[in-house]
This record gives sequence, structure tokens and C-alpha cells, in this order.
Amino acid sequence: MRINAELLSRADRALGRLDGSVLTLPNPELFVMMYVRKEAVFSSQIEGTQSSLQDVLAAEAQVLSPEQPRDVHEVVNYVRAMNYGLARLATLPVSVRLIREIHRELLQGVRGSSLTPGELRTSQNWIGPAGSSLADASFVPPPPDEVPRALGDLEKFLHLASDIPLLARIGMAHAQFETIHPFLDGNGRVGRLLITFLLCQQGVLQKPVLYLSHYLKQHRQEYYDRLQAVRDAGDWEGWLDFFLRGVAEVSALATETARKILLLREDHRAQITDKLGRSAAHGHKVLEMLFRHPIVSGKQVRQFAGIAAPSANRLVARLQDAGVLLEFTGNKRNRRFRYDGYIRLFDG
Repeated sequence: MRINAELLSRADRALGRLDGSVLTLPNPELFVMMYVRKEAVFSSQIEGTQSSLQDVLAAEAQVLSPEQPRDVHEVVNYVRAMNYGLARLATLPVSVRLIREIHRELLQGVRGSSLTPGELRTSQNWIGPAGSSLADASFVPPPPDEVPRALGDLEKFLHLASDIPLLARIGMAHAQFETIHPFLDGNGRVGRLLITFLLCQQGVLQKPVLYLSHYLKQHRQEYYDRLQAVRDAGDWEGWLDFFLRGVAEVSALATETARKILLLREDHRAQITDKLGRSAAHGHKVLEMLFRHPIVSGKQVRQFAGIAAPSANRLVARLQDAGVLLEFTGNKRNRRFRYDGYIRLFDG
């Protein structure tokens, strides 16, 4: 198998720059949550969900709206599954056991929850257009009795010493997982989570800040075609070229986002210092919390700043005047405010 050395080098360099740029942020943990949510949104959209990043943030902030997509909780589950998996990596390597646990978290209480979450399939599944049958499917995964062995072989591949470059091995693992298709639902999302877990487990990234699903969604048909070409013709080279281009492209985009985050933070710190006068200290405290909670209520601002309600209301008004907060509900009561500039960096 030939691996394009130029593409591999480009992807390695881009990932290295991304990892370094994120670690230069004032508090990387405050920003990781948005990268995780962006990956969740795009990965779920590949599977047909309609929810945006704004919808997910609003749902997490308990902003109730009749316009909220019904599938938003599927994306929230994806966020929970990723965070769960990243925490588990401290004590459990990427393995069949971890994959099953992640699948259970992903489907808990949402569409697909009746399809044995966390359990390997015991019946045949297939891939094809809506309404297709086994007879006219575009791809039929291995029979259910072969799934445990196939997943076991994949787990061995992940942990055995190999001369295959790490990024190529991760790309191959994703393609193989999607070919095994071990669950009745959620295989695509779990397979894309697998990419993130492997990058973090192997120390390629210190933080989960590669939203590769952005690239895969943009090139969704080619994504499916490249995977199918591996199954039909063993075209690993074509798949790995596609995968490595995506890693390089999205890494560069994420690195630029990190740079813009720094610029935004410094600009808003300056605006708060210049315009809030004696309230600037409280304003800076709220600003830092907005990177973790970019949608807030007046009550939360009061809690963040540690001030009384009248002072919090004045602070919110001044943060709106400074261009930091934007009221988006239009309500007179139970209003919510978003850190608009920050959200827009991710919600493109």
C-alpha cells in the first residue's frame, strides 16, 4: 500500500501547529467545549440531523423554543459521549469495550435508543437509499456472527507495533470500523468519535480540537464513495489521500480559529476596560466565563460576577453596549444573552 508522503507530511505539520496554537490560549479548557460541540454538530448533520451549534448551546442553556429542532438532543448526546470517552481514556484504552460504552452514551434516550445501545448487533444490517432492502443495498456489512471477531482484529491492529504511520493507521481504523458496522444504529457517529479518541490517546493532540466532520460533511458523497471503494476494490490509497487532505485542511481552519479567539478576547478585554469603568473587574470576570457558557441569563451573570441583581442588570446592559453580549430571545422576561462574536467563530 502506497501512502502519499507529501499529504502525510502536510497533515502531520498542520496537526502539530493546531496542537501548539490551542495550548497558547489563556485557558485551553475554556475553549475545548466549543470545538467538541462543533464536531458534534457536523458529525450528527452527516447522519441527517438539522440542529445547529446555536440550537445545541440554547438547549444546554435550557432556552425553550418551539423552533428548536427535535433532534437537538441527539447532538447533545454526542457531546456527552465524546466527553465520557475522553475521560475514560485515562483508565481504558480505545477498545471494543470503550466503543460499546460510547455507543450506549450516544443513543441513550434518543432516536435509536430501542436498537440495543451498547450491544453488538445480532441481526444483519445494510447500507443503501431510504427504503432499500438487503437485495438492492449498496453495501452489506459482515454477518452478525463475524462482528465480534472483526472488532477484535481491529482492536489488535490499533495496539500492535506497526511501521504504518499513525495518521494512516487512524484513517484505516475508521474505514474498517465503518465496514464492520457493528451496531444497528449510530455507526457513523461512533466511527468519527473513534478518530478523535485515537488522536488524543496517541498524544497527537493534547485536546480534542479537530472537527474533521466539518470536512466530511462538505464532501459527504466523496466520503461515502471513498469508503465504498475500499470495500469494492481495496482502494486504500484513495481513501487515505482523502482522509489526510481532510486532516490538513481542518487543522489549518482550527488553527486560524484559535488565532481569532485570542484576538477576540483581547479586543473585548480592551472594550471592557475602556467602557465599563469601575465595573470593569466584574466585566472581565463575566467575559472569562462566557468562553465556557456562551449563552447566559441575567441570573447567571449575577452569579458569575458575585453581585446583586440591579448591578448585574446594569452590567449586562453595559456589556451589550460594548458589543460583548447580544440578547436574542426578544422576551421581556426570562431573557437570554449570547456571546455572539465567539459563537460566530464556530457556527460558520
